[in-house]
Amino acid sequence: MTGFSSRAYDPHPCYEPVDGVVLSGWTTLAVRASRTRLLAVDGPEIAPWDELVSQLRRELGQRGVAVRTLDAREGMASWETIVASTSSTELAGDPDFETLADASLEDLFQRPVQAESETDAVIVIFGPGAALSGHDELWYFDLPKRFAEAAVVAGAGRNLGQRDMPGNPTLGNPTARRLFYVDWPILDRHRETIAPRVSLWIDAQDADRPTALEAPTLAATAAALVRRPFRARPVFNTTVWGGHWGQRQLGLGTDQPNSAVGYELIAPESGVLIGSQVGLAVEVPFQLLVSLHPMEVLGESVHERFGTSFPIRFDYLDTVDGGNLSVHCHPQAQFMREVFGWPYTQHETYYVMVAGASSHIYLGLREDADIDVFQADAAQAEEAGLAFDIGRHVQIFPAVAHQLYLVPAGTPHGSGVGNVVLEVSATPYLYSLRFYDWLRQDSLGRQRAVRTDLAFLNLDRQRHGSRVSADLIPAPRQVRSGPGWREEVLGELSEMFFEVRRLELGPGSEAPENTSGRFHVLNVVEGAGITIITSTGATAGLAYAETAVVPASVGAYTVKAWGPKQVRVVKAYVR
Repeated sequence: MTGFSSRAYDPHPCYEPVDGVVLSGWTTLAVRASRTRLLAVDGPEIAPWDELVSQLRRELGQRGVAVRTLDAREGMASWETIVASTSSTELAGDPDFETLADASLEDLFQRPVQAESETDAVIVIFGPGAALSGHDELWYFDLPKRFAEAAVVAGAGRNLGQRDMPGNPTLGNPTARRLFYVDWPILDRHRETIAPRVSLWIDAQDADRPTALEAPTLAATAAALVRRPFRARPVFNTTVWGGHWGQRQLGLGTDQPNSAVGYELIAPESGVLIGSQVGLAVEVPFQLLVSLHPMEVLGESVHERFGTSFPIRFDYLDTVDGGNLSVHCHPQAQFMREVFGWPYTQHETYYVMVAGASSHIYLGLREDADIDVFQADAAQAEEAGLAFDIGRHVQIFPAVAHQLYLVPAGTPHGSGVGNVVLEVSATPYLYSLRFYDWLRQDSLGRQRAVRTDLAFLNLDRQRHGSRVSADLIPAPRQVRSGPGWREEVLGELSEMFFEVRRLELGPGSEAPENTSGRFHVLNVVEGAGITIITSTGATAGLAYAETAVVPASVGAYTVKAWGPKQVRVVKAYVR
C-alpha cells in the first residue's frame, strides 16, 4: 500500500486479532461459563445485564447445567451514602458540573456480595463491582460510553449505584452530570485495575450476538497495535447548532438530524475495533490500550507527565448549513485543577478545514470591551431571554480555510456558521462555560443553559485587542523541508503543552518523520490521503479527514502522499 490508493473515509477501521479469533454468540459464552463454578462478570452500569442473565440461564439450562445468579450491585451502599461520598463542597448543588470523583468502585460498596459454596450449579456474579467478590474466573461485559450518555439523556439509564430494591429505591432521575464526572472516572479506574485478571472481554453492542476476545488474544493484539499507526472508531453526535458536512462528505450520522460533533480521537470515549469486519469485531476502549502499554503509546516523558491519560484529542465541529456555536471559554488551569479536579486544562486550537464565503470565528475580547457591560448583557440573556450583540464585546475574525486559531483556556471563542473546524486540543472536553448561546432552545423548548457565572470567573481579560490576532492567529513558520515537501509550525504557546504542525506534500512525495519518543496524532486535512510507512515496513493508509495515532514506539516513519494533487497533514504532539 505504499503507492497511491485513493479511497473514501472509512467509518469502521478494523484490526485483525493476533493469535486468536473473535468469538461470537451466547452459545459460545455459555460453553465457556459451563467450565467454571464461580464466574464474576464485571462491567459498566449501562451493559445489558438482564440479557446476560437470561441468555446464560437459557443456554446453560439447555445443557442441563443449573445456574445461580447474584447481582453485585446488591452489595453497594445506599444511594444517599453514595451521593454524599462522591459530592464535592465546591460544586454542591451545581446543575451541570461536579468535581471528578477520586473514589474507587470498592468505596461505593457496603460489602461485596459473596456466593455460598455450591457444587451443582454455575454461580454467576454480575454487574459493576463483580470483580470485588470471590470468583474463579473474571469476564468484562462492556458497552461503549456513548450508549450510556444516550440512555441517561433519554431518562432511560441509571447512574452508578441507582437501583430499585427493597429499602433502597432509585432516587431521582439519572443525570449526565453524575455520569460524566462521577460514574465514568470511577468505572474507568476500576477497569484498569482489574484488566490484568480479566480472561474474556465481551462487546455487548449486539445483545443478540455479543462478540468477545480471550485475554491472550487481546494481549497479543494490543501489543501489536501499540507498535504501529492505528485509528480509533469515529463517532458523530448531533446537537442544536449542528451542520451537515459530516453527513454529506463522510457519510456519517446520516440517521441523525445533523453531524455536529465528530469524535475522531477523544481518549476517554474512543474505541478501537478488533476484528475482520464491523459486524464481527470487539470494540475495545482506546484508553485500555494506553493503560496496558503506556510507554509504547505515550513515550517515557509523556507517561511521566500525564500518567496513563492520553492528553491530545482530535474532533470536528460541523456548522455547514447549521448555526453558530455558543461563545464560551474553558476553565483556567488553577480552576480546572482545584474545582473540577483535572490535572491539566482544556486548551484548544481551531484548524479550519472548510470555511464558507462569509464565515467567521469569534475569538478574544475587543480592545474596548467593558467587562461589566458584557456581564450585564450576558446575565440579561440568561435570565430574561434578551438578545444582545456579542460583537460588542468579542472580536469577530474571518474564517480562513487552513488557518489555525489558538484558544488558550479562558479565551472567549466560538465557530460561526458554515465552517468545519478540526479541534486539535488537550483531552478535557466537557467544560464549555458559555457566555452566550443565541437564546437557543433545547428539545423540550426550554432555553439552553449557559454558565455565565463560571464563564466570567474563568475569563482571561488579557486576551483582548491586537494581542489576539498577534498571539492567537499566527502565520505558519517553516521548520523542515525536502524534495516536494515541507513542514510548518502552525501554532504554539508557552502555556500549551502541545504543538500543532502541518506537512505539505506534493504529488507522490515522501517526508521522513520520527516520533522521537513522543506519540504523534495525524489528520489529512486536504488531498486524497497518505500512507504511513514504519521503519519495520508496516504500512497504514489514511484518507481525507481520517485521524491516526502514531505511537511513540514507532520511532522513524515515512509519510507518502496519495494522488496527483497536494496533500496536507496536520500533526500534533506533546512538546
